[in-house]
Amino acid sequence: MTRRLNRRRFLHEAAGLSAAALAVPFVAAEEKKKSPSDRLNIGVVGVAGQGAYDLSNVTSENIYALCDVDENRAAVARKAHPKAKFFQDYRQLLDLKEVDAVVCATPDHMHAFVGVNAMRAGKHLYCEKPLAHSVAEVRLMMDTAAKQGVITQMGTQIHAEPNYRRVVEIVQAGALGPVARVHVWCNRTPDKRVKSAKKMDAPAGFDWDVWLGPAPQQNYDTAFVPFHWRWFWDFGGGVLGDMACHFMDLPHWALDLTTPLTVAAHGRKVKDGDQDAPDLLQVDYTYPARGNQPKVHLTWYNGVPGPDLDAKEAYHGFANGVLFEGPKGQLVADYGNHKLLPEEMFKDFTAPKQTIAPSIGHHKEWIEAIKGNGKTLCNFAYSGALAETVLLGNVAYRSGKSFAWDDKAGTVDSAEAAQYLQRAYRTGWKL
Repeated sequence: MTRRLNRRRFLHEAAGLSAAALAVPFVAAEEKKKSPSDRLNIGVVGVAGQGAYDLSNVTSENIYALCDVDENRAAVARKAHPKAKFFQDYRQLLDLKEVDAVVCATPDHMHAFVGVNAMRAGKHLYCEKPLAHSVAEVRLMMDTAAKQGVITQMGTQIHAEPNYRRVVEIVQAGALGPVARVHVWCNRTPDKRVKSAKKMDAPAGFDWDVWLGPAPQQNYDTAFVPFHWRWFWDFGGGVLGDMACHFMDLPHWALDLTTPLTVAAHGRKVKDGDQDAPDLLQVDYTYPARGNQPKVHLTWYNGVPGPDLDAKEAYHGFANGVLFEGPKGQLVADYGNHKLLPEEMFKDFTAPKQTIAPSIGHHKEWIEAIKGNGKTLCNFAYSGALAETVLLGNVAYRSGKSFAWDDKAGTVDSAEAAQYLQRAYRTGWKL
């Protein structure tokens, strides 16, 4: 495994840092010993739910260690990999010098704590979206990846699907002309959750303190686990944080977008309950011009199916999707399909030559890049900007303020919004 070459390629293509910037007191990835064979030693943190899917996609390698706070939910993974070491505390897994690479599939509020510390230990990292729980944490994840020279990939698996690649080729070939307007919509809404009026005890085999991590001290509650934590700000980012990295990945890729100039949001809860995230949300982003491409106005909607539509309708049959608008026409797409509009105008359309190669698999791409074969397309240099943009939408909604975003400084021009760029950590937790 040519880790030294991998490191240089990553820095050249993704970070562009000077050699002096690499002088950090961390364990560099190339200093770690190789596995006894060509197989990587993989550690997986969070092995049920999405973690089970991620685990199933890295079994070409040696599953060296597993970690999950819930022994009961981890039982299936442990049975499938009986030789793997098992921990309930991710810090014990990260202490293993034998582990080459880590998959992080925890709730959002733990992503940076697992990810940053894994990379500081010189371990390559595959992290589920949205990369981190706050804008400041996303920046720390990006900076740490660049400084350490590790191979990274965010879990936006749709990036590897053929449909997204064909859409990118069509848009970049100029079939729509210069695109200045994009709509992105998702029909998902948070589930109603009611916290227990009485103190609940975590079940046997569940380490609630580690699950809670840096979040504010509170009792175990089935309103949160195992799935619905995503609707509470202490742990997740609502529908925007849960789904936007998948859908907004397409316009970010096709239009070469990075982070926005301005962000504004409004929304509301419809369901009663204790969940924090809004059922209906609209976020408006403006992005700078890029070369000969114009500024872009992108609008995200969740809880409503799309641009100017009644809630019971779907845009040309797309209940979730992305709509690109250009002077020559429109293109609407979801994960697996796309359509050029108006259809009559494009009835004789010939798709451009395929220039984006088929994916070998989103997880496999990461594994092969670690071994020196190719690169990851959703490395943190790319996906960090996407995750940051998504989380800025929640900053605008929670603060009730529109703002200008200074990408270089990592600041906003609103004191009310600025307080949501980072979060306070529970005593004993720090990055």
